[in-house]
Amino acid sequence: MSKDYTQLIRNISQYTGEMKKAEPDTMNGFYALAKAASADNVLDKKTKELIALAIGVTQRCDGCIGFHVKALKDLGGTREELCDMLSVCVYMGGGPALMYAADALRAWDQFNA
Repeated sequence: MSKDYTQLIRNISQYTGEMKKAEPDTMNGFYALAKAASADNVLDKKTKELIALAIGVTQRCDGCIGFHVKALKDLGGTREELCDMLSVCVYMGGGPALMYAADALRAWDQFNA
């Protein structure tokens, strides 16, 4: 089975839009938190995306992988940086993390196709 991460984040975005209509206060709060947490500060945005992606991989979240791989790419991240971070995920998360690390690499290749 091959996942299409471009379609996956498109589908999720559609329904987060529906969630925003249904629960605007909650969703606006989430988006404000995301904006504040990912802003350049002591750590730069790219480093924060690598951290967020590592959490998504080890928590086995396909949507997180899709959104954070795309954000990493858009911030000028490299495949080499991604692979280096993914090796830490595999070290800390073992076999299950390896399965999602491979998917994160697949997502990278899809967004860069």
